[in-house]
Amino acid sequence: MTTSAALLTDHYELTMVQAARQSGTADRRAVFELFPRRLPGGRRYGVVAGVGRALDAVEDFRFDAASLAVLEGLVDPGMLEWLASYRFSGDIHGYAEGEAFFPHSPLLVVEGTFAEAVLLETVLLSIYNHDSAIASAASRMTLAAGARPCIEMGSRRTHEEAAVAAARAAYVAGFEATSNLAARARHGVPSTGTSAHSFTLLHDAEADAFRAQVQTLGVGTTLLVDTYDVTEAVRLAVEVAGTGLGAVRLDSGDLGEVAREVRAQLDSLGATGTRIVVTSDLDEHAIAALAAAPVDAYGVGTQLVTGSGHPTCGFVYKLVAREGDDGRMVSVAKKSTDKRSIGGRKYALRRRSASGVAEAEVVGIGADPADDGDDRPLLMPLVRDGEVVGRTTLEQARTRHRTSLAELPRAVTQMSAGEPVIPTVFEGG
Repeated sequence: MTTSAALLTDHYELTMVQAARQSGTADRRAVFELFPRRLPGGRRYGVVAGVGRALDAVEDFRFDAASLAVLEGLVDPGMLEWLASYRFSGDIHGYAEGEAFFPHSPLLVVEGTFAEAVLLETVLLSIYNHDSAIASAASRMTLAAGARPCIEMGSRRTHEEAAVAAARAAYVAGFEATSNLAARARHGVPSTGTSAHSFTLLHDAEADAFRAQVQTLGVGTTLLVDTYDVTEAVRLAVEVAGTGLGAVRLDSGDLGEVAREVRAQLDSLGATGTRIVVTSDLDEHAIAALAAAPVDAYGVGTQLVTGSGHPTCGFVYKLVAREGDDGRMVSVAKKSTDKRSIGGRKYALRRRSASGVAEAEVVGIGADPADDGDDRPLLMPLVRDGEVVGRTTLEQARTRHRTSLAELPRAVTQMSAGEPVIPTVFEGG
């Protein structure tokens, strides 16, 4: 079984290259663009994620012996020989991981031969569509949470590999930790966790379960207090752990009301520093509704890993320019009414006021748009001559996310459906 990224693609990518080789056009210079035609309905902005994973995929896009064996009989021998030596040798520019995006933002600009660049289409779309959907949802959740931390805990609600990518994307967009150990091992995302209801049910008495957990994990642990009666569980939790108990977790009921009752009870028992963590199918709207409740942290699962209703960003990957018979680059675009694209190599900047507030996403066609002095370029080199040059750390991506959102208009904090907080403006062409 092959572990190469090369087969994470669609059959027709290979048949296109085979036919282009036959027609003599496979080596024409080409420019592809990965972009959203629109934001998911009602969303005011999106967040770029998956850049690091995409760069890994480009580096790993090699047709090894196992991959080629799968393709025997699907493409001709000449094509197999070409694939055996495939290496992307072009250039890629793109938005930094953690950056906000808007309709028609040119998130990736891939330049190379047609054959080299088209083969990357499926894997790049797969990574960007998934990870950016998760990050966009996570960003709204962390905005709603304010200074209260969010913990990703959705592994059991999605594909096992998607769970790892989701934890990474959520971390980029401001989540503090994950329950997923593979995300910790592969990406360095901090992990956390204590116990489930089954641990309490395992023991003859709830106090026995609490005692075992505290003896193992210390008084700073988080005790789950809604297996039976919440009021009695909180009393037992403080009795077992003392007033230095780290936190209690609520996973059911009217979370706001129960949190208020538990806060009052904890304070009356002297556990004034014990935090309250809430879980149970939270999304950004539920988190916002709990803003006035005495909640200290949120655990988010299903709604996060499914993009809070938008599990994909609808990104597309389109040829926007290619080499003509005379050797010059010409713009090309799809003209159908409902899926129209805009031809030409793109450049982008974030237009900002003198006070640093974003006013527009400016996309230049064929050349850099005019910079009025307060603007911020958005495209950075990611791959040059086939070599990755733009890799960043997750901490840098988290910083980029915070600074990108900080310059957007205040309407970005609204959870209600609305139009993008800044317009997309085209220049040139």
